[in-house]
Amino acid sequence: MPLQDLTPQLRTRLNKMERAVGWFVFLATALLLFGFGYYLYHTAERKGWFLVKAKFYTYVNNAAGLNVGDPVVLMGFQVGQITGIAAMPPRTPHNVRIEFIVNQVNKNGQPYYGYIWSKGSVVKLNADFLGKCSLEVTRGTNGFGIYNTRRLETLTLEQAQKLPDPEVWRLAENFFDENSNLVIRAFSPLVQSNLTRIAEMKPETILAFHIPANERHINAVWNEALQRYQDYDYRNEDETNAYELHAAEAPAIGDQLQAMVSQVQAALPGILALTNKLAAVLDNAANITSNLNTAIVAAQPLVTNFANISGQLREPGGLTLWALGTNSHFQMESALTNANSLLVNVDTNLNQLTGQVGTTLENLTGITSNLNVQVQSNSNMLGGISKIVTDSDDLVQGLKRHWLLRSAFKTKEPKPTNEISAPGIRLQSPRDATN
Repeated sequence: MPLQDLTPQLRTRLNKMERAVGWFVFLATALLLFGFGYYLYHTAERKGWFLVKAKFYTYVNNAAGLNVGDPVVLMGFQVGQITGIAAMPPRTPHNVRIEFIVNQVNKNGQPYYGYIWSKGSVVKLNADFLGKCSLEVTRGTNGFGIYNTRRLETLTLEQAQKLPDPEVWRLAENFFDENSNLVIRAFSPLVQSNLTRIAEMKPETILAFHIPANERHINAVWNEALQRYQDYDYRNEDETNAYELHAAEAPAIGDQLQAMVSQVQAALPGILALTNKLAAVLDNAANITSNLNTAIVAAQPLVTNFANISGQLREPGGLTLWALGTNSHFQMESALTNANSLLVNVDTNLNQLTGQVGTTLENLTGITSNLNVQVQSNSNMLGGISKIVTDSDDLVQGLKRHWLLRSAFKTKEPKPTNEISAPGIRLQSPRDATN
């Protein structure tokens, strides 16, 4: 039916339906485009298309267990992935070249390539027992950050000396003297003292960073050969836009196992000799135990006798019977009876002796008391006795000096030490010579 033949009411309804279908198609297309864009965004975010990529490469002897797309680890965090593995041409000093990127950031939004410095950062190949290998980058300890997000500026000495705030400008290269000694290192401020020392080396231009001008993408990479930073372009496939990290490659697990097997084989003769010695020791131990068993059997009567003796000793008076014999009891009783009689006699004699001593002491007390009474009654007795003793002493001394009785009281005098005598010669006094 032609549209002109429709009634006005039908024509109005049809126009509304066409308008609704148009809006539905528009909204469906918009939702489809939004979903496709959302998918592309998340895919790009997951693959790191929006992240800043720092390119590195290293050389290894063997790439077994490594594949393109394997993660790169730094301090236990996944920071990138392997982008290329290629064998080097013949007659080159290296075997395999491995290229990888670091494009992840930490929770604070700082890129992980900021931990990789020119000194201390190396690549480690960690292999497990199943042959799977992983790539690990160590944190830098010294040197400079390999990649920098500040743009390089080329300045002349005149321009550097006219900078309004030299503290926010830093060198982007190392300066050496004629003896290759480092004079001024990179990241030193462009103050007047440093510029004066740089002017002595007469460079045409100097490379510098403006510290506040920090961007979100990489602008410079450190060149170890030139000892300075150079411009970086991620899209450029030139090798100068990637930095080489030295590899600390450990021996493969198979090589380590082979070395372990070789050591076991080398030590096996010694182990066998040791087992032979252990067998000889065990044989000797068996012989010793058999001899010990024989000795124990031979010692059983001795143990039995010892048990009998100990049983006798445990009885009352057993030690005396065992030491002195069966008649020891009667002998001990006789000895004790005799000793008791002796003690009784000694006690009796001691009492008699004590009584006699007491009588003697009483007699002596009576004599001394009588003498004391005589002395007290005759006070001149002691003076007379003393005078008699003195006169007697004078009489004896007078008799000693008399010529007739002198020889009776003559005493033997000691021979003088200085007397000189000769054999056959007798010395005489003058009085004896005249007689």
